[in-house]
Amino acid sequence: MLSRVADNLYWMARYLERAEHTSRLVDVNLTLMLDEIGQSSEYRWRRVLRALAYRGEEISVTDGYKLAAELAFSPDNRASVTWCIGAARENARQVREQISSSQWQRLNHLYLQVTRDDIEISTEEAHLSDFLNSVVDGIHLFQGVTSSTMTHGEGWNFIRMGRYIERAQAAVNVLKVFHQEFIGRSDKTLEGADYLEWIGLLRSLGAFEAYCTTYTADVHADRVLEFLLLNPEFPHTVRYAVDSLRNALESVQGESRSRRTAELSRVAGRLQSSLSYGQISEILARDVQQYLEAILRQCHEIHELIYEIYIHYSIESALVS
Repeated sequence: MLSRVADNLYWMARYLERAEHTSRLVDVNLTLMLDEIGQSSEYRWRRVLRALAYRGEEISVTDGYKLAAELAFSPDNRASVTWCIGAARENARQVREQISSSQWQRLNHLYLQVTRDDIEISTEEAHLSDFLNSVVDGIHLFQGVTSSTMTHGEGWNFIRMGRYIERAQAAVNVLKVFHQEFIGRSDKTLEGADYLEWIGLLRSLGAFEAYCTTYTADVHADRVLEFLLLNPEFPHTVRYAVDSLRNALESVQGESRSRRTAELSRVAGRLQSSLSYGQISEILARDVQQYLEAILRQCHEIHELIYEIYIHYSIESALVS
């Protein structure tokens, strides 16, 4: 596969995953704003920006609805939902011949839906929430169409790589922020405001119902951390994302092993093993922040190796490997 094609498919998937994650996180925080107990709106929005690893210009958090609208609609803010969907569509347009007509139609429909001239850029909670939920629905439809109408070959696996590496990093960033703020409370049953905050964390990753199925609705911080980090069956946990990323990498590598692909396989396998065989008691017994930082570093290393091997490789390095 051409490196240009792999690059566009990879980033198309990353931007869509990012738009879905931002939509869900902002929508959950809008709901939490309606609850008067617990932490202030301003405090929660600062947490959202940290969880999104926001590195843009200074942005005001004093007006939560205005900030939510900025994260939803701004066409110039690279962290906004609208910007991410526009970037995903542009990547898809560059490789229009590599994706199915159904994929292109679905993504185009989503793009036109979020950028139409008459869209109501409202700061009202109900309008914002409707918009964000429609984006999540649209991306789920695109993912379903992708799985159903695209050959499950290299292109499909590069889409899976982009989706799952973005999902793993997003989940770890959210967990980092929550663990920093609620450290020292992991051995307690959560009550009142803290309980609502942790419910918000689960909903931010679409995991509340799945958590209740596994552990009942009795929320404990250590069980939440265990579920979101180590559960192998729920699609938005870190382990599920890393397992899926490893499977996609192995499928692309196939029989063509080289020194560089072996290095990529080693790094991804080491990360997968740490999650597959990790125990939450061991993770909690050491520095959790360092553990989460290590996952982010390994994800970044995997991203860099994907680029070195499949996208920005030199002719010389390809011949040597």
